[in-house]
Amino acid sequence: MRVEPGTVVVYTDVACGWSTLALHRFYRERERAHLTDAVRVDHRLFALEDLNRVPTPKRVVDAEIPVLGALEPGLGWSLWQRDPAQWPGTSLPANEAVHAAKLQSLRAAEELDMAIRLAFFRDSRPVHLTCELCEIAAACPHVDVDVLAENLDEGTARAAMMRDYRTRGDRVQGSPHFFLADGSDTPNPGIVLHWVGAPGVGFPVVDSDDPTAMADLVRRAAER
Repeated sequence: MRVEPGTVVVYTDVACGWSTLALHRFYRERERAHLTDAVRVDHRLFALEDLNRVPTPKRVVDAEIPVLGALEPGLGWSLWQRDPAQWPGTSLPANEAVHAAKLQSLRAAEELDMAIRLAFFRDSRPVHLTCELCEIAAACPHVDVDVLAENLDEGTARAAMMRDYRTRGDRVQGSPHFFLADGSDTPNPGIVLHWVGAPGVGFPVVDSDDPTAMADLVRRAAER
């Protein structure tokens, strides 16, 4: 897998709380290291609903939110506050929006990706709707909403997104999985966890959380 110098390829699903946690920490450590302009994230899809053959289960997310919230309470995690009928039945449109924004720039994709995640995990917005995605994008300074809306209507980014997902699936272990230009890769940096009981029935337990892992990943990503 080719990763351009100064970038980190990250396979995620916007409906994945663990990748939301990881990206938040990555951006924070990147800013602390004054490397925001030196290292960019190249977002790629790891489609959980395709892998699991079911939409993202609300019961699984409900079990994960308290655990994720304890690790990073500042993100404002919240259980779903809307009518359960408005729960997104698919995350593919939201992921496609991120990839459509990436056609504009990696920075635009970073902004929209995190904005969608916060809209879902914090604000309980139905991010499977194009109108919601465009409203979310309107608050992203580096996203041209008109171009994004046109790309979503035409499906401009969908084919390349799915092609990469289908062809890279054997290398990717889950969401998130980071790949660096030096050839190294790491899934869910710093976090080791297991489930007690089946997902959707039990709950996740974090066995270890290494706060230095993400800072080290940022440092290695910046090396030329």
